[in-house]
Amino acid sequence: SIRVQKGLNSDIVMVMDECLKKNNDYNKTKNSVEISTYWAKRSKKAFGINRHKGLFGIVQGGLFKDLRLKSLNELIKIGFDGYAVGGLAVGETQKEMFDVLDDIKDHIPNNKPRYLMGVGTPSDILGAVKRGIDMFDCVMPTRNARNGHLFTSRGVVKLRNARHKTSTRPLDDNCSCYTCQNFSRAYLHHLDRCNEILGSQLCTIHNLSFYQRHMQGIRKAIEDASLDEFSTKFYDAQAAGDPL
Repeated sequence: SIRVQKGLNSDIVMVMDECLKKNNDYNKTKNSVEISTYWAKRSKKAFGINRHKGLFGIVQGGLFKDLRLKSLNELIKIGFDGYAVGGLAVGETQKEMFDVLDDIKDHIPNNKPRYLMGVGTPSDILGAVKRGIDMFDCVMPTRNARNGHLFTSRGVVKLRNARHKTSTRPLDDNCSCYTCQNFSRAYLHHLDRCNEILGSQLCTIHNLSFYQRHMQGIRKAIEDASLDEFSTKFYDAQAAGDPL
């Protein structure tokens, strides 16, 4: 795994780990943590010393606080350039995910980047940032775009619904992306119904633009010490829903 990532010239290299689906089997999860810790040690050795690349350890342990802390503490002993939280977005609720982050956030070294793997919705991201997470990756913006599931400042727009068939509105009245500035919901609905690849492209442009603006807003709110206010406004707007 490390050799392949080096061959790809990855800036951030991830250790090998075992990511379990959500389960309540403590012993199975404990064994998985031990395997992942062993692989982390081997990954560190295989990675060697490279001042131009970063090797991240991956915290596992399911929904068990003691196993999460055990995994994290073992990784800290090994020493990594950053710490990722894995084994989430695998079927647990958002509350369960946030509970895991609350359990470990005060134990991750403050001088190392924190990466939440495979997450998530705009709401997930905002909640995770409030719990100290710095980095994310997820297929959701592009995968959902291809399926007519669009993220907007007023919640989710399901483009395949009949209500959009004749709508001349953009996907998001508050969006300045290429798609929203040039194409109506009706046209995008038509492209999707015809299975035209342009529809997937335009929707992807919008979702990626929305995520970029969302993160920009979060970063500015942190700089302005107004993250709680930003959070309240975001969740209120999402709850209001997409107007007809």
